[in-house]
Amino acid sequence: MAEYPTLVDPPIENLLQAVGNSKFTLVAVASVRARAITNYFNGLGRGDGKIEPPQVSIESNKSLSFAFEELVEGKLVYTRLSPEEIEEMKAKEAAMAAELVASPVNEFDALLGDNRDA
Repeated sequence: MAEYPTLVDPPIENLLQAVGNSKFTLVAVASVRARAITNYFNGLGRGDGKIEPPQVSIESNKSLSFAFEELVEGKLVYTRLSPEEIEEMKAKEAAMAAELVASPVNEFDALLGDNRDA
C-alpha cells in the first residue's frame, strides 16, 4: 500500500518555527501563499505571468501542501515587522493617499485642468 503525504509531514513544529511560533501567523501566511499557488495553476492557460509558481516539487496536488513545504524548505520566508517599520509604512501610505487626492482623478480631468465648466 502506498503512503500518501499528510499534514503530519512536514511536522507542525518545523512549520511553527518558520513563522515565529505563532499558529495564527502560520495559518495566515500559508493561506495567502496557497491562494497564490491556486491562482497560478488556474491562470496557466491565460498567460498570467504575475504570480510565482510553486518553488518545490511534491507528490501532493494541494496548494496548501505546497505552501507548507515551501515554508519548511525556506523558500517562503516570513519576517515580522517592528513597530517602527509599521509606523513608517503607515506614513508612506498616508503620503501616497494625500498625493492621490491632490492629483487628477483620471486622464480626462488632467486634460481639462482648471478649464472646467462648473
